[in-house]
Formats: sequence, structure tokens, C-alpha cells
Amino acid sequence: MSFRFAARAEPALARARFGVFGYFATSGFIMGCWAAGLPALEERLELGPARLGNALLLIAAGALVSMLFTGRACDRFTSRRIARFAGPISALALIGPALAGSHGQLMTLAVIYGLTVGAIEVSMNVNSIEVETYYKRPIVSSFHGLWSLGGAVGGGLTALGNTVGLDPQKMLVGGAVLAAIGFVVFGRMLLPPPHLASEVSAADADGTRPKPAGMRWGVILLLGIVAFAGHISEGAAIDWAAVHARQILDVGLGTAPIAYTVFSVAMTMVRLLGDPIRARLGSARTLFAAGVLASAGFGLVLISPTVDGWAMPVASAGWFFAGAGLATVIPVIFSAVGAHGGSVGKALSTVTVFGSAGLLIGPAAIGHLAEATSLPTALIVPALLAALVAVSGPPAIRALAAGRPDPAKRTDVPEPV
Repeated sequence: MSFRFAARAEPALARARFGVFGYFATSGFIMGCWAAGLPALEERLELGPARLGNALLLIAAGALVSMLFTGRACDRFTSRRIARFAGPISALALIGPALAGSHGQLMTLAVIYGLTVGAIEVSMNVNSIEVETYYKRPIVSSFHGLWSLGGAVGGGLTALGNTVGLDPQKMLVGGAVLAAIGFVVFGRMLLPPPHLASEVSAADADGTRPKPAGMRWGVILLLGIVAFAGHISEGAAIDWAAVHARQILDVGLGTAPIAYTVFSVAMTMVRLLGDPIRARLGSARTLFAAGVLASAGFGLVLISPTVDGWAMPVASAGWFFAGAGLATVIPVIFSAVGAHGGSVGKALSTVTVFGSAGLLIGPAAIGHLAEATSLPTALIVPALLAALVAVSGPPAIRALAAGRPDPAKRTDVPEPV
């Protein structure tokens, strides 16, 4: 197979990868600014936990709705076009909630912001797996690692600004404008998807070039369920790790956040460094190892209260293993969907909706179950769901591949335009 301008493929491909890195880092940055700015927003509008929770729920609901349509839009108009449009709009849409003058205004603007968040999430993830297709080796995990780093930078800068007395509203607006500029700059580097490249071959001329096989939607739904399970487990760790340390292990307020910190560090580190692991093991075995490691991590957390004098170290080790395992679940699933070939936007948006729903529902469900029983009992759920990832994920990936090359070990991908 030959493509026009093949001589320019390598620098164009490196530029495209840098552009996707930039998109993920910028998206993480603006989300970090938003999350770190929530206490100031809550205080300024005198919301209280319930009304602030409603605003966050509306953002999530808006995102889930737009995710359902963004995949189809990416298939029709290309992920490059949608991402280049959605990125700056998503960043600037945050100015609305940042400047909201009342609870009512915040609720309306939260929905609008959520719609843009869903669009950028799906479109940049579709583009990332298309770039991985060009690269012929796993690179998606590192993109998600950059998202985590971007979030840490955004949150850290916001915390620093608050410490030195900068105006929270102005900081959030400034961060939104800066992110919009970043999206514009990085958006110019993105490449179109493989199936839209201008192939020069006789097969094109006579219409005999084989088309990608149709999506196996039962398998896609199973992968969505695996993503749902992985994100419930992730949400449980994010929202309940520190609470578990404080309430169950009875550590101090200064020590309790270590539980979440080690989870976050492990997840970021493995996402940044995990692509070579997937290249060596393959997608199915990587997902199996991820589920087993995460299950073992939650197991350590569950037994930690019984280890006298070592409860916090054992729990911290458990959260570290859980983060290291869960880090690769979503990148592996996204990459597997992308490796199927053809227009993958609709399939990826379906999986993304399942995963995002898990991240939204998980923490609240764990909280209600903990209220009815106990927090240790409730944390059995993410442990079992992590095991579900190990059991159901690999066969789903193998079924989706069904004769296609493993996305972690592809050698047949054409050079980009």
C-alpha cells in the first residue's frame, strides 16, 4: 500500500502524536482547574453540598448525552474536525459556571458545559486511537497519563493561586482562556483518521479493496460493561480511599489523603509507562493482569484493618496496586475498539458512555451501600468488579479482534497522509 506524501509521514505523525498529547494534557488541565476551584465557587454562591452535587450531576448528565451523538459526528465529519471545534468551545464554556451569579444560573450553565465536555472526551479519544493505528504500536495509555498530569498541574496552580490570594473567579476564567488557546494550537497538529487517507491503489480504482468488517455490537456492549466495572472501581478509590483511611483505619486528617495520593500516583505512572507492557503482553493478557492486580489491591485494603500496627502501610500498598491495575483498563479497551477498523466513533462513544456512567454512579452507590452496611463491606463491590475485568475483558477483546491483528502488535498499518 502506498499513500500520497508518504515521505512526509514520519514528521507529520510525530506532530500528530504531539498534538494529541497536547489535547489530553489541556483537557486534564482545565478539569483540574475546575475541580480545585469548586470550594471557592461553593462558598461564593453559598450552595451547600446538595446543590453543588446537583450542579456536578448536571454536568455529568450533559456529558453523557453529548457522548451518544459525538461518536456518530466523528464518523461522519472525522474526529479531527469535531475535536478542533469541541476543544476551544469546551474550555470557553467553563467561563459560564465560573461567572455564574446565582444557583439557577449555575444549573443552566452546568448543563451547557457538560455537553461540551462529552464532545471533547469522545472526539479526542477517537483521534488518539486513530493516531495509534498509524503508529503500529501501543501509545494510547500515555495520552491518558498526560491527562492526569494536566489535571495535577491545573489543580496545583489553582491551589497555589488561592494560597497567595488571587481571585478564584479570575483564575478560572484565565485557565479557561489559556486552555482554549492550547486547544487551537494543538488542534492544528491533528491528523485525519486512517480510513480517510488518500490511498493510491488499483483496488480503489475498481472498488475491490476490502472493507472493514461490521462492528460486533454484542462484543462492544460487553466491553462497555467491562469499562463500567473498571470505572466504578476507579471512582470508589478516588472518593473513598481517604475516607476509608480516616474512618476505618483511624489515621489523622493529615495522613488520610495519602491513601488517595498513592492510588493517583500509581495510575498516572502506569499510564505514562504502560504502553511497552501492553506491547509485550498483548491487549487481552494486559487486561487480565490489570483486573487481577486491581482485585489484589482491593483485597489488601479490605484486610488492612486486621493488621495491627501496619494497617495504613498495607492499605496504601493496596491502593497502589489498585491504581496500577485500573490504569490500563480504559486505554486497552479504547485501543481494541479502534483496532477493529473502519468508523469507530459510534462504538467508542458507546463504551465511553458506559465507562463515564460507572465513574458517576460508582461513588454514590458505594456511599449508600456503606450507609446500609459498612464501608469495608461496600468496598467488596469494586473488588469483585475488578475481578470481572479480568474474567470478561480478555475474551471480549479476543472476540472483537476475531482474526484481526492485536492492536498492541500491529504491523500492517499504512503510513498516514
